[in-house]
Amino acid sequence: MVLEAAMRGLGSPRGPEFVTPPIGIPGAVPQDAPRKVEIPDAVPQVASRKAPPRGLPLVAAALVAALTGAVAGVAGARLSEGAEPGPAAALPRVAPAPSVSLGGLSATAARVLPSVVSVETGSGAGSGFVVDGRGHILTNAHVIRGGDRATVVLSDGRRIAARVIGEDDDEDLAVLEVDYPRDLTPATLGRSGDLAVGDQVLAIGSPLGLSGTVTAGIVSALDREVRLGSARTAALRTAVQTDASINPGNSGGPLVNARGEVVGVNTAIASGRGGGNIGIGFAIPIDRAAPIAERIIRN
Repeated sequence: MVLEAAMRGLGSPRGPEFVTPPIGIPGAVPQDAPRKVEIPDAVPQVASRKAPPRGLPLVAAALVAALTGAVAGVAGARLSEGAEPGPAAALPRVAPAPSVSLGGLSATAARVLPSVVSVETGSGAGSGFVVDGRGHILTNAHVIRGGDRATVVLSDGRRIAARVIGEDDDEDLAVLEVDYPRDLTPATLGRSGDLAVGDQVLAIGSPLGLSGTVTAGIVSALDREVRLGSARTAALRTAVQTDASINPGNSGGPLVNARGEVVGVNTAIASGRGGGNIGIGFAIPIDRAAPIAERIIRN
């Protein structure tokens, strides 16, 4: 697989053509070979000292058995007259597991997902995340492609109109604003300067239009120089490299640490000839992105 010379932006949800492989029917699992049944040696019979008489004693035993069965039948009938039929036998079931709170990466994803949105424009789509309680959403500039309007889709499926209040093409960042901030859940911003190679991270967004997608990986490298920005203003910038799966449509979504704090803005990937993720993605460090977003909001 040959890497493309330039890093590809991820605004429009496009990617390699996926072909669903035929699903084969697995062959029957061979049953265990029948075990050899060993018949034990016959147990020697003990010779009885005297055979029982075949006449009257056998008849008496039969009469006793008949009388006993009759008495038992009458008693059983009387007991069953007032008894109701019992419930059908229930199949054995596993006892319900005690409820436990989410932990690990599950808890991290649950904490961040309400803050992540899909961003739709007339020319493409991407991702974004809420950065404050005033209705501001951070995304990539290449997602909005110079437009002034967009639609954001919340994690619960609601669609809200948004306007672009500013962008920085050099850093490939843009800020959107909606009129109903109470409907949004702000994300917690962390510090990308505290990251170390090998730290666990999650990438959250809408790759190929699949909103609310969570992928996991680690920080593969820090301060990796990549070419970001539009074709006109593309320049080398440092980025956080990760092997968390990032694909077209993830652009503008958050890269978060194990505590659920945003540490980067997913922006670009290195791809092979077929396109799509090959385990090399890049995010703008939040230590650089946050001040730019603050400046756009302030001005």
